[in-house]
Amino acid sequence: MNSPITTHVLDTARGRPAAGIDVTLERLEAGDRWQMLGRDVTNVDGRARALLPGDWNLEPGVYRLTFDTGTYFRGLGVEGFYPHVPVVFGLERPESHYHVPLLLSPYGYSTY
Repeated sequence: MNSPITTHVLDTARGRPAAGIDVTLERLEAGDRWQMLGRDVTNVDGRARALLPGDWNLEPGVYRLTFDTGTYFRGLGVEGFYPHVPVVFGLERPESHYHVPLLLSPYGYSTY
C-alpha cells in the first residue's frame, strides 16, 4: 500500500521523470517546529510512494515536502538556481490520499 502522501517529479527541461531526488516529509508542530515524518527517493518514474507507511494515520495540519534539487542537478552536471524546493500545504481531510506533483527545471519549478 502506498503512503497517504505521495509525489511525482517531472524534469520539464529534459522532458522526463526526475529520478533520484531525495524528498523529506515534515509536519508543522506547536512552536513553529517542523517534525520529520519520513523520507524517500524518487524512482525511475520520478515517483516517491514510501514517504510514510501505507497505514499511517494522518492528522489535519500543515505539512512540508522538501526536494533536494541541488544534488539532483549537480549529478546531471547542470547548474541549478534552487538547491532545495520546499512545498508547504495544509491537510483538512486526513482520511484522503494526497498527491503533490512537482514540475522542475534548473531555474524554476511549479506545483499544482
